[in-house]
Formats: sequence, C-alpha cells, structure tokens
Amino acid sequence: MDTYDVAIVGGGPVGVALAVELGQRGIACVLVERHLTPQRIPKGQSLTNRTLEHFYFWNCVDELRAARVMPPGYPIGGVTVYHDLKSPYFHAGQTFGGRGAAVRDYYFQPNERLPQYCTEAVLRERVKQLPSVTTLFGWTALQVDQDDSGGAVTIVPSGESATPFYSWSADTEQQVSRDVGADQRVLRARYVVGCDGGKSLVRQSMGIDRGGRNFDERMVLAVFRSKELHEFLNRFPPSTTYRVMKPELKGYWQFFGRIDVGEGFFFHAPVPRDATPDNFDFLGLLHHAAGFEFSAEFDHIGFWDLRVMVASQYRLGRTFIAGDACHQHPPYGGFGLNTGLEDAVNLGWKLAARLQGWGGPRLLDSYDAERRPIFQETGEVMIAGGIDQDRAWLERYNPEKDRTEFERAWAEYGQTRPMRPQSYEPHYAGSSVVMGPPGAVCSIHGQMSLKAEAGHHLAPRQLSSGRNVFEELGHGFTLLAFDADDSSVQLLEFAAGDRRVPLKVVRDSYADGREQYQSRMILVRPDQYVVWAADSVLTDPTALIRRVSGQ
Repeated sequence: MDTYDVAIVGGGPVGVALAVELGQRGIACVLVERHLTPQRIPKGQSLTNRTLEHFYFWNCVDELRAARVMPPGYPIGGVTVYHDLKSPYFHAGQTFGGRGAAVRDYYFQPNERLPQYCTEAVLRERVKQLPSVTTLFGWTALQVDQDDSGGAVTIVPSGESATPFYSWSADTEQQVSRDVGADQRVLRARYVVGCDGGKSLVRQSMGIDRGGRNFDERMVLAVFRSKELHEFLNRFPPSTTYRVMKPELKGYWQFFGRIDVGEGFFFHAPVPRDATPDNFDFLGLLHHAAGFEFSAEFDHIGFWDLRVMVASQYRLGRTFIAGDACHQHPPYGGFGLNTGLEDAVNLGWKLAARLQGWGGPRLLDSYDAERRPIFQETGEVMIAGGIDQDRAWLERYNPEKDRTEFERAWAEYGQTRPMRPQSYEPHYAGSSVVMGPPGAVCSIHGQMSLKAEAGHHLAPRQLSSGRNVFEELGHGFTLLAFDADDSSVQLLEFAAGDRRVPLKVVRDSYADGREQYQSRMILVRPDQYVVWAADSVLTDPTALIRRVSGQ
C-alpha cells in the first residue's frame, strides 16, 4: 500500500493546483487523474487578477502568460448585444467581477485569458518540478473510504473497465465494490481531497448531498472555426466575448467567445432537451444568434445542464472536496475555474499547516466556513440573480413597443447590469480564524479598498526598496510593520515562535502610499488575506496567534 500525506482525486486544473500548493510546502501528496493529457475543450478561459496572483506564488505566472493564444495586449473584455450581432444596440468594454483594469490597484497581477487546457498544461509542467508530488495520470479512482486516521483510495488504470460503479436508492448514491483484477492499487493518505468534478466520486462516496437551483435548460457548447464571423466582429471594439440577449430566451444567453484572434470560437446557447449532434441544426442556431449567415466548421459539440448547485458541506472527517466537486454553475461571468483555484489555495495552506504541526483543528474547519458562503452568494446573486434580472428587463423593455423607453433603459443597462468588478469582493471577515469585527460574515459583498481590514485581501503597495509588498510576503504568516513600535513587533514574534507558527516580519516606513493601509501593523496569512490590523499589538498576542492559526 502506497502512503502519503494527501491523496488528490481528480487532476484537472483545481487538482493540479492543489498539488502545486502542497508540493511547494513540502507535503507528500499523490495526484490521480484518468486523462493522460488535458482535454482540448476551451472552457474556463477568463482568469481574474486574483487567480494570476496564485500563479505568481506558484512560480509559473510568466509561463502562464506565455501560453496564451491571443496576441499580447489584446483587450480582455465583453460585448453585450440586444437581439443579434447586427443590432445597433450594444455595450462594449465590459468586464466582470474581480478582473480588469478597474481593479488593478487592488491586485498584484493583471488578469489573463487563455483556454483551460493551456492553463492545465502550465500547471502540469510546474508540478513535475516538485519532488514531494507523485502524479498518476492515466489512473481512475474506483472507491474512497476513510477512518479516524485517514483515507484509502482504490485506483486502476483508466479504460472501459475502470468506470466507477454505483447502486442507486431513492435518496442516496452508494458505491459498490467490484473485482478490478490484478492492476488494482490502494493509496493511503492522512487526508483525501476530491477535485473530481460535478459527478464527484469522492463527494458521493462520503454521502454529501447537493442543493441549489435547476433552471431545467439544456445548453450546447459548440466549438467551431469561422473566418467570416471573425471579420464581421470588427464592427465592435476588440473583445473576447459577445453576449446576445433575445427576449424569447427569457434571460438566458447566446454567447460567442474567442479562442484566438482569428477563426477559433466557442458558443453557448439553450437548445431543445432532445437535441443531439445528429438531429439539430447547430449552424442555423449560430446564424440566428448572429443575425446573418456565415460558413463555419465544427470541431466539437457537447451539452450541459444550466443549474446552480452547491454541496451541503465541503468536509467530512478527513475528506474534503474542492472545485466543481463542491459547486457547479453556468459559465456566466467566468467564476467557475477562478472559484475552484481559490478553493485549492485556501485548503492547501491549511492542510500543510496542520500536517506541519503548527495549524490547529479549527483551521481545517474554516475551509468550509469561508469558501461555501462565497460560492452560495456567487451562484445565487451573481449568476441566478443575473438571469432573473435579465428576464425581468427583457419582459419590460422592447424597442418594438416603445423605442424611446427602450433606448433610455438600454443606456442605463450598460452601467448597472454588468457585474461591476469592484462590487464583487469575496472576503472572510466572519471567519473564526480572523480578527474580524463583531457580527461580520463571509461574503462576496464588499468594496475593494486599499485599507487593510481583517478578512479582506491585502492590496499591493510599493516598499521603500522599490519592491512590491507582495514580493516580500512569506510562505507562512507575514507581519507588515510600518514605523511600528519595536516592542509590539517583538511581542508578536515571540508569540508566533512560542506557538511554532512561521512568521516573517517586513519593516518599512509609514509613508509613500503605505499609510493608505490605515494601520501600522498588519498580519497577513499565507493566502494574502489580512487576519489582523492595528497600530499596536493587542494585550494578548498569544491569543491572536492561536486564533489565526486555528489553535
């Protein structure tokens, strides 16, 4: 039996990212993924400024930017059009939550856009460089079990015989043992993490249910090439996505996205429940959305169900889930992959802290408490709520009924409906492992600010050395001390040392923009979130260190 600290089931971008996060911290982990190579379906393309910070700390941000397929500097933004692409009513230059120039001051990295399979390839190359990570590509997990000391994952080589088998009852999914022959292996680990997608074997094995909102709509994902469409889109400012709003679709989108700046596109739209690649006119659907006929060659046609789902819990004992195993929603706004990568970062440093002996049990509990509310609000407010808003708007305004009213409302729509980047600010102010204000909750509703506040993402600022504060952050906790009292700094250093919590101190003056933090002492945790900020140390620094480390 092979033994590890952490076994990761599912080696898509979230699983590999978690392996990188753990591997960089010296944690012995194994990654199981049934596909030998990334699947070339262009999803999860729009990466936020925050996600690019992760790639910076994973030491592969330059490689990620080099992997993009669009020309350097090509604008990353969207166009929203009423009725079809030929319509005179459109808004251009739109960005979505947490990305783009509008949030540049609050994040250390610009955002990026590239197909998910390119992102996966960069992460796979990075994980190869980490000796504590074992990768088992081409293997499938069949069974997951756990006890008080850890978990066991039964795996076999991928193939027809490696399909997990379930028996079904009225209210649960149970995995059934099967004879898989001599190629079977069992991986033993102190913790197991399922990053294995919406049909997660790990989630089902643990009996974790899901709930949410099912829109009962079948959607198509079509990947195609068309030089004619590319040339037509020159009528708009340079953009990467084109969202078509039709009254008859009742708030659902027809959505064109660029894969490259040339002939490559993908397309999402509602289709009949019984549509298949053989019985439906998908070229005609493209023409209907565009408002004109053009030639196109299809590379892929697939389907997905439009629903917003979230697991009832992200942890059960020594087993965790992350990414699509936790949450699923339409690709509206590009939140899916970014949310999953944030899961990986949040969970990764906490698992490492626990395994290294300085993280307490509350730290692992905080993963669910911090991440689940973020997705619940993202799904309910930003995605489902956006569909509802668009439906109501389309029912009320129509240029054929009242053109003057429609044009007034359309002008306002461009300013109010898009997911404004600065209003989407996921934070953990209500977490039990940060020193947030009384009554605070973990939420997406905040306001990006340069002020250092407990539970909120640290904004980047330049230091006197010319380096950015992000370039000085440590792998553990970091104390930023700006003209802070030496005795206060020493008290925190002693408290951290006494509790074996890794702490790096960065000293500088409280000037030249650093006063915008509005605190002379700022304690930052490994995922660049502030856990405490003040001008002087608390009366009990040991209590502070114990709380933020989950002890």
